[in-house]
Amino acid sequence: MLVNTARRIALGGLLALGLAAPASAQTFPSRPVTLIVPFAAGGPSDVIARLVGDHMGRTLGQQFVVENVAGAGGTAGAKRLLTAEADGYVLLIHHLALAAAPALYNNLGYDTQTAFAPVGLVNAGPMVIAGKLALPPVDAKSFFPFAKAQAEKLTIAHAGVGSNAHLCAVLMSQALGAKFAQVAYRGTGPAMNDLVAGQVDMLCDQSTTAVPQIQGDKIRAYAVTSTERLGVLPNTPTVRETGVDLEMTIWHGLYAPKGTPAPVLDRLNTALRAALKDPTVLDRFKSVGTNAFPETEWTREAHAKRFGAEIAKWAASLKAAGVNPQNVN
Repeated sequence: MLVNTARRIALGGLLALGLAAPASAQTFPSRPVTLIVPFAAGGPSDVIARLVGDHMGRTLGQQFVVENVAGAGGTAGAKRLLTAEADGYVLLIHHLALAAAPALYNNLGYDTQTAFAPVGLVNAGPMVIAGKLALPPVDAKSFFPFAKAQAEKLTIAHAGVGSNAHLCAVLMSQALGAKFAQVAYRGTGPAMNDLVAGQVDMLCDQSTTAVPQIQGDKIRAYAVTSTERLGVLPNTPTVRETGVDLEMTIWHGLYAPKGTPAPVLDRLNTALRAALKDPTVLDRFKSVGTNAFPETEWTREAHAKRFGAEIAKWAASLKAAGVNPQNVN
């Protein structure tokens, strides 16, 4: 009799646990959600996070609070997510540097492939190779020969090892067979400020933050890393138009801690989809040279597939570029 009673108690406990997850998902979120941006405020990831997070918050009825956790090429923000409860109340928006991290660092302390739960793909766009206004070249045709010939005298800013700006600088050095003096910042926001001030010579930045500075005549755009020219920068050629073999597409994804209940992930994905359907969000994306992913790639499964492919892609690319993994600072 005692055994049967014990079994009934155990079974009741399991049933309660089974019912708790759906019930929790139905009421999610019941308090504000923290959205980690692994770079400084004002940078491209921060801009996208605030735009999408604001819309998702309105859809879900709770505020999305942006938390900037800059440092170590975006790995500090990723590690912040690893310490969060797997309940959907702490999320991370990150770009392709999250996928490149295993090829850049040998002491991450986690398996990038399995440590995060993909929520959905956000946007994709090119990098813009830009220079300070005082640089002698006035167009891409003269810029790349100049950059190759003067490489040892030129500085190129980036947002830390592993950032998009750093990866683009690595690819440009590889494509030109030249080595530039790299200047690391805690985010592309501060790096862009110094480019505008003429403190550094070059910056390879996402279109989301480069375009406004270019349109304001504060820096000079030389080329974009996409296969086609940007509508907002029609006079700026692609890198390949100049004869230099470089192409790079930047994309952002939204992540939750591993183990977050599937119903919660689905609610977050649904809210993200709503943001990506909003004409106001899409117009804002377009105005800074980026786009939402095609609707066929809005699923959590599509995000996971792309994430895995990008990990493999950057491992091969950075190895070919001669980049050796180093310790995270």
